[in-house]
Amino acid sequence: MHALLKVSKAVDWLNTQIGKNVIWLILASTVISAVNATVRKAFNVSSNAYLEVQWYLFAAAFLLASAYTLLNGEHVKIDVIYSRWSKRTQIWIDVLGFIFFLLPFCTAVLWFGIPFFLQGYRSNEVSPSAGGLILWPVYAMMPLGFFLLMLQGISELIKRLAFLQGLIPDPTLKKVEKTAEEELAEAIQKLAEEKAAKANAA
Repeated sequence: MHALLKVSKAVDWLNTQIGKNVIWLILASTVISAVNATVRKAFNVSSNAYLEVQWYLFAAAFLLASAYTLLNGEHVKIDVIYSRWSKRTQIWIDVLGFIFFLLPFCTAVLWFGIPFFLQGYRSNEVSPSAGGLILWPVYAMMPLGFFLLMLQGISELIKRLAFLQGLIPDPTLKKVEKTAEEELAEAIQKLAEEKAAKANAA
């Protein structure tokens, strides 16, 4: 079990890094949307490519961050009955949910999603819209996102089994961390400070 907990820790680290950095895709999508709207209004020039790249970035952010969402217990669940049961009962429900629902579902998506991506990649499929983009990059996000979600599901399963054995504290307790907005604001501020320092040095 201790070896499995090390694997779980590595998976948690991986999805934490991805989850914390994927927010930049949302920022990029927002900037592209603003520039596209401005150019369209000012110069009456636009392209479906601008719209599609926004969809691609949003899809990537949504799918790649799903594992991070599970890691932090922010996924949707119905607590009306669940919250009334004992902690061990809740943990057992999680264990059964991971084994019989989450992991099989992720496996099914990978089973069908990987060939779908490969077909699009080999054919270099392009969006039928005028000025549309190639589709395989966004197709790749589906198996990649669900693969990360599967890894996180396995990590959560390991932690819950370890908790039931008394090896670790309650893995469902949320840690008080900064919000995504606060982290983004700090990252932007740090970037601005680094640029200012470089400008002063020059």
